[in-house]
Amino acid sequence: MSGNGNGSGSGSGSGFTTCLWFDGNAEAAADYYLSVFKDGRLGRIGRYTEAGPGRADSVMVVEFEINGQKFIGLNGGPQFTFSEAISFQIHCADEAEADYYWSALTSDGGEEGVCGWVKDKFGVSWQVIPAGAIDLISDPDPGRASRATAAMMQMKKLDVAQMRRAADAG
Repeated sequence: MSGNGNGSGSGSGSGFTTCLWFDGNAEAAADYYLSVFKDGRLGRIGRYTEAGPGRADSVMVVEFEINGQKFIGLNGGPQFTFSEAISFQIHCADEAEADYYWSALTSDGGEEGVCGWVKDKFGVSWQVIPAGAIDLISDPDPGRASRATAAMMQMKKLDVAQMRRAADAG
């Protein structure tokens, strides 16, 4: 692949596009994410041709963007699945926004995890982070940070007020 080092290769724009590998449901996933995240748009949809490897005219790729992040959903087949080794952080302005994302992403087959992690119905992992949580676990006072982190480790959905009480308890 050739390029001039400034991010301009054969595609347009700059930055990165995250490719998510699905087993035949990339278009449904894109529609789902566009319903959950209010700042999004659907892009191009590419279809398999007679050359394969998918069924001719079935969706091969779907481009979409949510919250300024570019994605491409690839219907690649069952060979690869998602794991928590990759996750997307959602930095929320407040508890209400965190509650919204937590509920939306765990509904219809999603799963609650620990420490603010959820897995959506497609198996993609997300970290729902309400404002103030990162500040508490990275407090310059090691005792406060440790107490806030210990409290967080006992939670599923992050509760910043509870984390703050734990931090202040020392």
